[in-house]
Amino acid sequence: MTCVCRLKANSPTSATLLVKAYAYYNHADMNYFREQILTLPSLIEDVTEAFLEEATRALDEDFCRALQRLHVIGCGDSYFAALATEFAFESIAGVPTEAQNAMAFSRYGVIHFDAPGFAQRASTSAVIGVSVSGGVTRTIEGVLRAKARGLRTFAVTSSDQTPIAQAANAVLTTKAPDVPNAAGVQVPGARSYFASLIMLYACALRIAEARGRDAQPWRAALSDMGEHARRTIEMSDAPARALAERTLDAGEFVFCGSGPNFGTAQFCAAKVLEASGDSAIGQDVEEWAHLQYFAKTVDTPTFLITANERDASRAAEVKTAMQAIGRRVIEVSPEGAAISADSAHLSYAPCSEVFAPLLACIPAMLFAAYRAELLGEPYFRAFGGGRSIEGGGGISRIRTSALVV
Repeated sequence: MTCVCRLKANSPTSATLLVKAYAYYNHADMNYFREQILTLPSLIEDVTEAFLEEATRALDEDFCRALQRLHVIGCGDSYFAALATEFAFESIAGVPTEAQNAMAFSRYGVIHFDAPGFAQRASTSAVIGVSVSGGVTRTIEGVLRAKARGLRTFAVTSSDQTPIAQAANAVLTTKAPDVPNAAGVQVPGARSYFASLIMLYACALRIAEARGRDAQPWRAALSDMGEHARRTIEMSDAPARALAERTLDAGEFVFCGSGPNFGTAQFCAAKVLEASGDSAIGQDVEEWAHLQYFAKTVDTPTFLITANERDASRAAEVKTAMQAIGRRVIEVSPEGAAISADSAHLSYAPCSEVFAPLLACIPAMLFAAYRAELLGEPYFRAFGGGRSIEGGGGISRIRTSALVV
């Protein structure tokens, strides 16, 4: 395998990063991010039933029936999982739901429960705080501040011993062991994100069943997602690599999606940032037409992620606009349901728009994995240039930030 690096020759960190890049991509010729992605179908099949049972245990029937408002919060991938499943809670369970960044909820959103007339709503409202590590300060803060105001609080996290698990009224554990690799490389999150998604879907199904809604078709659809993920990888692996080869000249990427796939777009952009360090933006399809439409770089690779359902008509219009101004459009849509054939295309297995986030992100993750490999870029910039993994981010203090309660 040949590594192609874009490091500037006089960069003070170029030699260090080059060494790390070779360690990443010439150790047994492994693309570790791709290897993680290939395990996702079996992960879905392995954890779905257990997570459904966990949701039944944690969410009692009286609570589910009384629930009138749900907030799902998190940071990073956990926030994107909240965005991706907001539609599921409303479609499957029939519960008005708001997905929010933990900072926005804890410092701003939660205070409306202090206002006259809102305090009594707290007993019929709930917060699900999503944190894989269980130690992200802002999400813990949101759970604690909601709990203090009388909201029911739940933690979706990897262990019942994590700080967020201790802070919440109840915990739903999502332990999804990482697949070990010989080099001990820290890989962009894929399995942990899928585990969070599946647990949130399980919660939506549990609430629906407790409220007397017919959730069996949704349960059956979720049970099929492992095989659909396997089919998606088969369809998209080679095209994703070819696309990565064709776009090596690009310096930035835009990912667009609507509804549940807005969360997908944000997650896909995050994987490019983590894998190759390239600038990447996750944007709503409608907002692209108001903002990125005016960006001066003409040929920015722009991924249009669509379920070709509720978003179909607007996605088709926006795709035309993208092409008219010269964007390199990559449509990501269900197999056999492309908006049009006049652009690059990555497919995922057909499914309900509710569950599209489990599949639509796979082609873009593969693209990110191959781009990092082809460029010889170390994941997470090898934590160089002042970056650190200590304390969940070193100076960024993801897990050691001041807690406001």
